[in-house]
Amino acid sequence: MDPDAFVREYLLLGLGFDRIEEGFVDAYTGDPALRRKVENAPAPDPRELAARAARLRSELPGVDLSADRAGFLDVHLRALECSARKFAGEQIGFVDEVHAYFDVRIEPGSVDDYREAHRAMDEVLAGDRTRPLAERLQAHRAADEIPPDRLAECVDAFSSALRDLVRGRYQLPETERVEYEVVGDKPWSGFNYYLGDYRSRVAINSDLKQHMANLPHLIAHESYPGHHTEHCRKEAGLVGAGQAEHTLFLVNTPQCLMAEGLADLALSSIVGDGSGTGGATPGQGWGLWAQEIYADLGLRFDGERAEALSTASAKLLGVRQDAALLLHDRGRSHDEVAEFLQRWTLASPERARQSLRFLSSPLWRAYTSTYVEGYRLLGAWLDRGESVDERAELFRRLLDEPLIPSALR
Repeated sequence: MDPDAFVREYLLLGLGFDRIEEGFVDAYTGDPALRRKVENAPAPDPRELAARAARLRSELPGVDLSADRAGFLDVHLRALECSARKFAGEQIGFVDEVHAYFDVRIEPGSVDDYREAHRAMDEVLAGDRTRPLAERLQAHRAADEIPPDRLAECVDAFSSALRDLVRGRYQLPETERVEYEVVGDKPWSGFNYYLGDYRSRVAINSDLKQHMANLPHLIAHESYPGHHTEHCRKEAGLVGAGQAEHTLFLVNTPQCLMAEGLADLALSSIVGDGSGTGGATPGQGWGLWAQEIYADLGLRFDGERAEALSTASAKLLGVRQDAALLLHDRGRSHDEVAEFLQRWTLASPERARQSLRFLSSPLWRAYTSTYVEGYRLLGAWLDRGESVDERAELFRRLLDEPLIPSALR
């Protein structure tokens, strides 16, 4: 089959999933005629979508595509076949589901790591040790809350500062823009809606209190140099070179693991983590950088302490994935899983229930693994860079190239 015809069939297949589950197509910037064709057709049967995905995957070796394009399409067709089978009501084990979607194998984390994280957090939040660590952490977070009437200016300040840093290192189209809005009743804290033509709308969830320590990460994750930057660079580069498969971004595919890992590493990659191997100022961490921006806004923020607490809690990364395994692989009740989340993340009952809502969503239930395994895989890959320039070049490859998890391994 002609490569362009094959990619067209792939796009039509992927767009069809939005007729079954609205939101499955996270972004589409390609030929609008293809989207209209899908929207005007009868809603597809999931079993038919599974068969089309399997057929295209079997035909792929005979299509004249470069190895990286063929590898990208292969794992994405596998993911789509699995999603279609799930939509058709087929029972698929959770670990196998995650593997088919995201090109990784998951396993439970270590409770010893979680205990070690608590010990390290206890040191950072020494204070009054007659109070439980969870109480001290919640008090710390309460003091770290951004006043709702100051949120918009804080968002603008960090977006502007990060945009300047990104533009100084990675070229962006002159017309690129991000608009921010506050929304409610969502299972996530922030979301990037990529609109095409180098424009994004970023939604921030008002149901969750926004904290000074988290906001720089949120803006870096969703905008600069995270999702928005990646979309812009791939639209200008891969799509501009004729690789139309990258006009489509689908939920529950390896694209997501790569994108979320990149976005979770975005702040330390562009600003720094104090290690001297990343960021705009070698040796400076994101905490002191953020502290200066908050100071300009008249807000007090202890950047060193925030960064120390973030480092101390790093070994809690796998808790949410363990919670998903408990819920979907071992059949534990919602109450048990909420208690597990509270115990190890030291979250309030409300925050734990919000996390459980995300883990319980039929569309998003496996998605937690993109953050956990994406951060681990891409973090280890970036750590191959022994200097600021080497790490920056590896991050550029993540922004620009059609990499997949198995290729990084």
